[in-house]
Amino acid sequence: MKNKKGTCLIFIGILFIAAALGITVYNILDEKRADAEVLTAAEQVRQEINSVSVPEEYADEPVVPDYVLNPDADMPKVEIDGKEYIGILEIPSLGLTLPVLGQWSYAGLKKAPCCYAGSAYESGFVIAAHNYDGHFGRLKNLSEGDSIRFTDADGNVFEYYAASFESLGADAVEDMLTDEWDMTLFTCTTGGQSRFTVRCEREGIE
Repeated sequence: MKNKKGTCLIFIGILFIAAALGITVYNILDEKRADAEVLTAAEQVRQEINSVSVPEEYADEPVVPDYVLNPDADMPKVEIDGKEYIGILEIPSLGLTLPVLGQWSYAGLKKAPCCYAGSAYESGFVIAAHNYDGHFGRLKNLSEGDSIRFTDADGNVFEYYAASFESLGADAVEDMLTDEWDMTLFTCTTGGQSRFTVRCEREGIE
């Protein structure tokens, strides 16, 4: 009887180990898939942005960007494979070039960083991303003063720098959505108990 119980416990233990290994392998493969997809999407969004041209009759004239005249306007979007992107986020110190989806969702975060709130045209712009290594998993390696660039779908470029770092609770929505900062980047920590948050100031803004 004892031998049967022992054999049963060993079998159950093996099942648990196999399940844990299966989950680990799945997570690794899922992250690799996400990293590959985001690189492809970034290149496609970049191509769409580069294809935007100024009409010939205005080519030699100074052009005031639409967002300056109407900062409350919705950000323009480009559609790639049925998904709408508002631009590209670049973090040179981390070697990241990431497309940004126009609307956040849990499913969207599996594909690319998402606009969580606000707009690049005003303060309070918030971008969320998964903690995959090729998404926002390495935000913790940023240093104060590191440059961050966002290019919208019309080709307007916004330069920022990392100004402050915070760890916020999973339910600290009001703190995350403050318009005290020009841009905020955040991602879940391992286990999802908190959000690693990077506060950014826009260059050239007093």
